[in-house]
Amino acid sequence: MNWLVTGGCGFIGSSFVRSLVKEGGHAVRVVDNLTVGTREDLAAACDFVESTAAEVGRMPDSPGSPPVELVAGDILDEELALWVSEGADVIVHLAANTGVAPSVENPRRDCLANVIGILNYLEAARHRDVKRFVFASSGAAVGEVEPPIHEEMPPHPVSPYGASKLSGEAYCSAYFRTFGIETVALRFGNVYGPGSNHKSSAVAKFIKRAMNKEVLEIYGDGTQTRDFIYIEDLIRAIKLAATVEGVGGEVFQIATNAETTVQEMVDKLVPVMFEAGLGNAEVRYTSPRKGDVMRNYSDTSKARRMLGWQSEVNLDEGLRRTVEWFVSGGANLSGSSSRDSA
Repeated sequence: MNWLVTGGCGFIGSSFVRSLVKEGGHAVRVVDNLTVGTREDLAAACDFVESTAAEVGRMPDSPGSPPVELVAGDILDEELALWVSEGADVIVHLAANTGVAPSVENPRRDCLANVIGILNYLEAARHRDVKRFVFASSGAAVGEVEPPIHEEMPPHPVSPYGASKLSGEAYCSAYFRTFGIETVALRFGNVYGPGSNHKSSAVAKFIKRAMNKEVLEIYGDGTQTRDFIYIEDLIRAIKLAATVEGVGGEVFQIATNAETTVQEMVDKLVPVMFEAGLGNAEVRYTSPRKGDVMRNYSDTSKARRMLGWQSEVNLDEGLRRTVEWFVSGGANLSGSSSRDSA
């Protein structure tokens, strides 16, 4: 298949591209503005060639050598979206303004990236006859509801980030029903794992802070719950969403169906970090964060029924693998901030 991956230099994107290259037989084009993920991150995942927007042509019918092409550009560039989509069989739209806190600080920027960005690539799919479109959504689209979250719940977003992701889901629905594009929206849980050195979510933050001998800061009292999903499980779900027949227009919860408090996660993580030589980390509690929901975990039975997918890596094993990756030198922590907290 010919895959177009937006945000392909980021944590999820580069992990996904690595998996496609390892599988073999695919041609992959990556679009990324390089503000979070970098060329070095993609290079750690695979060999690639870089093309300018002026050099971009139709994706090949068979993969070249190397099979990955990087185009540096922004998802707000609608002309670029049309150029890079030509010849693609599937678009995996991962590029976004991510996280609750940035959306609270700048709701307009969040809206532009997450609403206009997906619109540009849905339009590109329409004009370039791309059959399948996979959208990285979030449980934040549902908002403050009584968990477990499932796909039939009426959404009530709490944060601007949740609102922008819900808008993306709505556009996917509209483009399936109006234009026949087989859109699939995946509501990711809290993703963690090797390769997450640029990620600002709890697991990566805490490991980076421990490596820098900084205090681990938890927003609130730690009783807020999340559904932590390991990166390899998530990648399997994306591939299935791109290839399983009869799922156009659907939304799926992609998580572990396990409710874990942030405190429980930290209680598991701290001993793993200690065994890896990071010392006995100190934990501090700070004020709750605006826009956060208190409880969040997913019912994944629809994904199991329609995609044949369920998570396989439990939290204990996933945390061990993640800490090992960070400690072994997989992460460049030069960009980590002492202000990171969760």
